[in-house]
Amino acid sequence: MEATGTDEVEKIKSKFMSAWHNMKYSWVLKTKTYFSRNSPVFLLGKCYHFKTDEPSELSSNGSNDDITDEVVSRNVEEFRKDFISRIWLTYREEFPLIKGSALTTDCGWGCTLRTGQMLLAQGLILHFLGRDWTWPDAFVIENSDSESWASHTVKKLTASLEASLTGEREFKNQSYHRNQLRKGDWRNREMRDDHYHRKIISWFGDSPLANFGLHRLVEYGNKTGKIAGDWYGPAVVAHLLRKAVEEAKDPELQGIAVYVAQDCTVYKSDVVDAQCSFMDSEKGDRAVIILIPVRLGGERTNMEYLEFVKGILSLEYCIGIIGGKPKQSYYFAGFQDDSLIYMDPHYCQSFVDVSVKDFPLESFHCPSPKKMSFKKMDPSCTIGLYCSNVKDFERASEEITKILKSSSKEKYPLFTLVNGHSRDYDFVMSPVQEERTLFSEDENKKFKHFSTEDFVLL
Repeated sequence: MEATGTDEVEKIKSKFMSAWHNMKYSWVLKTKTYFSRNSPVFLLGKCYHFKTDEPSELSSNGSNDDITDEVVSRNVEEFRKDFISRIWLTYREEFPLIKGSALTTDCGWGCTLRTGQMLLAQGLILHFLGRDWTWPDAFVIENSDSESWASHTVKKLTASLEASLTGEREFKNQSYHRNQLRKGDWRNREMRDDHYHRKIISWFGDSPLANFGLHRLVEYGNKTGKIAGDWYGPAVVAHLLRKAVEEAKDPELQGIAVYVAQDCTVYKSDVVDAQCSFMDSEKGDRAVIILIPVRLGGERTNMEYLEFVKGILSLEYCIGIIGGKPKQSYYFAGFQDDSLIYMDPHYCQSFVDVSVKDFPLESFHCPSPKKMSFKKMDPSCTIGLYCSNVKDFERASEEITKILKSSSKEKYPLFTLVNGHSRDYDFVMSPVQEERTLFSEDENKKFKHFSTEDFVLL
């Protein structure tokens, strides 16, 4: 009876905190962000200009202002549509209970896990849809009133218990549908894009069944000594994402691997091994997501690293940065001048059952970009890159090496790319040799080291 009473107290406490966080984080969509007309804007390797020097014929009143404004407006719309099309993953409440806890929300503690999910989601978008893909309904969100949109997203979409009971059946149905589509039964490109758009989001659903959902990431975190409600640093999250992709059972995820750099060093042969292991003779080498935990200074971010960060975010291979400012984690996706553009996970939304057909997509896309001065950035972060094959990785290595050489004003760069395997440099094992079911002893030691990161999340 005493244990039951304790559980009830924990549930009440959880509901109270959920209500408090919902109120606390409801302001996110209400603030406005301003962009300069005079500087280019970069978003995950794409560049947008909000002013134009294009020659044009004069209008009847002797001015070309109307034509210029039209070009600028088109560029702004393209940027907005591109930004809104990125997958936005935020705090949620009233999702199925996280095993071993009384938590049905990640408000107040899950923001780094959410930013890690966003980075991985962008990698999957590149893998299945390509960088030029945009969501056809993006402007439906962008043009709507923020408050009315927000109130729509917090409606109760389904009960947690019902989700847990129906989830397995729906996932099986989706698997059948996927197999039919893989046989080439696409009606058109739009149908294919919609399928993968929804499929990618479903992999991040707040359900124990979702491959990259919060429940699964917390489960892997348990093996490092963390429990639901603990904070996670960006380096730890990188390893959790690698483990989640490695353990994913969906056949469509077998064509992608994740490599995490060791001690700020990318060992090229280890990356190639990750791409070529379990190689399908018909498909060739696998795509790889490279995660590089780095530190941009001591207690504060060193401004000398600004050009390096800009260079990385300008690359077509970049899928973003897991970072933030002290006490808050953000997903950095671009920049303008000396300000970083990001998506903020600190917005509490209601659970969405992504296993049901035609689940609402609106709450997974952010209607407004945010900007933050680079100097406010916390030095702990994880850089994400995507390479579709080995040749792509070779090209990316060349471009990154150029950025490292041109942007680093210090004796040692933030990270290095070296030839060979990690084992050639006296490391016990490389990531591709590790156990698939449990973290290795070597990894657990690293997690203890990463847990001392100066990156506290609220």
